[in-house]
Amino acid sequence: MRSTGAPNPHLQSWRGMLAQARSDVSLCTTITQSGRLTRAVGLVLEAVGLQLPVGSDCLIELPPGYPQRHAEAEVVGFAGERLFLMPQSEVAGLLPGARVFARPGSAGAGGDSHTKRLPVGEGMLGRVVDAAGRPLDGLGPLDVARKVPLSSPPINPLLRAPIDSVLDVGVRAINAMLTVGRGQRMGLFAGSGVGKSVLLGMMARYTSAEVIVVGLIGERGREVKDFIENTLGEEGLARAVVVAAPADNSPLLRLQGAAYATCLAEHFRDQGKDVLLIMDSLTRYAMAQREIALAVGEPPATKGYPPSVFAKLPALVERAGNGARDAEGRGGSITAFYTVLSEGDDQQDPIADSARAILDGHVVLSRTLAEAGHYPAIDIEASISRAMTALIPPSQFETVRRFKQMLSRYQRNRDLISVGAYAAGHDLQLDQAIAMYPKIEAFLQQAMHERADYAGSIAHITGLFESR
Repeated sequence: MRSTGAPNPHLQSWRGMLAQARSDVSLCTTITQSGRLTRAVGLVLEAVGLQLPVGSDCLIELPPGYPQRHAEAEVVGFAGERLFLMPQSEVAGLLPGARVFARPGSAGAGGDSHTKRLPVGEGMLGRVVDAAGRPLDGLGPLDVARKVPLSSPPINPLLRAPIDSVLDVGVRAINAMLTVGRGQRMGLFAGSGVGKSVLLGMMARYTSAEVIVVGLIGERGREVKDFIENTLGEEGLARAVVVAAPADNSPLLRLQGAAYATCLAEHFRDQGKDVLLIMDSLTRYAMAQREIALAVGEPPATKGYPPSVFAKLPALVERAGNGARDAEGRGGSITAFYTVLSEGDDQQDPIADSARAILDGHVVLSRTLAEAGHYPAIDIEASISRAMTALIPPSQFETVRRFKQMLSRYQRNRDLISVGAYAAGHDLQLDQAIAMYPKIEAFLQQAMHERADYAGSIAHITGLFESR
């Protein structure tokens, strides 16, 4: 009679060793060429004896005694016969002359393409993954059956559907004053600690988009968990995919995380869904590219950013937007919000300046408003939505224009009003602005757990002027 006691530890040990041997054999059987590691300086490794295209994955042999048999790296450049490699994670134990292999399945190793392929699909909703598509949430393997390349061919601009319908983001100040259309690309410009993450979380929870894709790129690891559990919440996560590539990841993985989040958004757009893509942050993406470019010897330009950084930004941003519509006029969209960190709240930062030129509008968060307890701290005067005029009727645009005029008139004379130097009756428009300012300020503020839909936001701002 068989024993039903605890599993045999020796049998489990043998099974583990057999599984490891099977894994090692699967790696070795498809390897067609190898090289040698000749140099390791800073972030970059140099290898000879391999001919691989840029972007290929490699395996670097580690000496016995280390937990892993191989370290993963990617080809980031070459000079003559020398390949420049960058590890995908921090590794120890690399030796001069260590063998370097083309990863099975990549170009030069019997594969049909050097393009990375990562999982996509409906099974990704509600999950948190890293830049390589590996689950981080402890909920088991991903329920997906399809992998797609990280890169995609650009859409013919003449085939893109126009931005002609409003996307409700659930934030009153944006819905009414900076109306966003489906397929629009917006920048969220802010310094640190002014409520950027809270505003993104509000949009993720309250938007009318069907799917939310969040890319947390280069942020602190603590912020990743806090954003998912407290800012995004269960309501937002249920229809979202979160790709996390925190600051302690290699610059390669931070770049890959941004591309992967965009790839996921493209997949859902191609399914005909309206997608909200939140990328936090575009600046960290640019910094990751700067690290790589400088490490391989590219000369720095403006504020230390090499030219390749300014080529990468539009290539990433242009992947968002509307897709082509079918014969019945149906098609998906990617409405994107990219956060841009302004160093010292400097709006002339080269990344901020470049992003402003390639985006369809920008929302500026003010430190002065945040310090005064005004949330969300949106500086309406400094913000703009370039697609807004095509989305709203003239009467609504006139209401928004009057609102901005009164806000601007009050702000320009705030000091005079505060010290009592202005006497009522000298400026009729300023008198109106002073009378309206408490309502204006209340309209622009919104609690974190308060939802303001688009119709309600428009009715509210219209009512401010009708009640006068």
